[in-house]
Amino acid sequence: MMASKAIVVTGAGGVGKTTVAAALGVKAASQGKRTLVLTVDPARRLADALGVELGGRPRRHPELETLSAGMLDSAASWITVARRHADPEVADRLVTNEFFEAATIHFPASQSYAAAEEAIAYIESRKWDLVVIDTPPAAGGIEFFTAPARMSELVGGRLLRLLTGGRIPGRTALFNRGAKPLLRFADQLLGSDLLERVAQFAMDLRTTYDGVSRRSRAIEGHFRRATTLVVTTADPAPLSEAARFFMELPDVASAPKAVIFNRTLPADWVGAAIPPRTPTALADNLRRWEAEAHRQRDARNGFAARFRVPLVTIPWLTEDPTDRHTLEAVVDEASAWPDLW
Repeated sequence: MMASKAIVVTGAGGVGKTTVAAALGVKAASQGKRTLVLTVDPARRLADALGVELGGRPRRHPELETLSAGMLDSAASWITVARRHADPEVADRLVTNEFFEAATIHFPASQSYAAAEEAIAYIESRKWDLVVIDTPPAAGGIEFFTAPARMSELVGGRLLRLLTGGRIPGRTALFNRGAKPLLRFADQLLGSDLLERVAQFAMDLRTTYDGVSRRSRAIEGHFRRATTLVVTTADPAPLSEAARFFMELPDVASAPKAVIFNRTLPADWVGAAIPPRTPTALADNLRRWEAEAHRQRDARNGFAARFRVPLVTIPWLTEDPTDRHTLEAVVDEASAWPDLW
């Protein structure tokens, strides 16, 4: 039995990608697909609309039995990684080392990596036909895709290899018998155990390499097989983030299913005639809305021409989704959906 099919919904923060992910999950579940929606700290309103009490473990919708939802822990960090990929004794030593804490602060991609590991575990569990992943918004969603390679390079990179030596059997034993006493002697001269703590941290972190490297390759394989949807609006900042996704992730973006333009004004507003005797203030306002609809259309067309990617438009909704039916309507009212499942 193959792993679950995956849809990865990515994009900048504030463009409505969490709503899109939830809406796709509800739509798939309503069509009989056993669906899991994984999101990151949604607004209370959206959690209520999804109809599932969100927590660390997936929970089933009380009425729509084919729908489950859960939260990805975007605050997870190296502590999670250390517990997964190091022996318990080594992990305990790692997470209490002050250099470990400093590394966590200066390497925020560890949070995206931990979230990716968690999401892939659900895909591999085969409990669902479809897993819809709402990516953490860091770096416009790009970091979620780059974190596995960055984490693997960090724990197996050149600097760490220089500090700990080659990956040979008994390296830790040699360190304990040889280098550690010398470092302890040097620390006595310095009046602290700084060098020993640094070396111990590097050696302990290095032991996670095999597990992190193997898991990173598995995560990247799932990403390549997943259907990736990039959500944006026609506003300059999120549109720039969407373009960055295509430029910085050519392998992932080489065959995306679609770019979703959210909060789109009606196309028939462009060129719409203003009725005679319309009050001046109202006529001016209508012209401004027409100009905005025109700008949005040009932005969409320019993006499609530049990156040669299918577009989906979701209209600007007058009200936020309040239940699973209005969430499903987000998908129904969109244009040109490709076959996703």
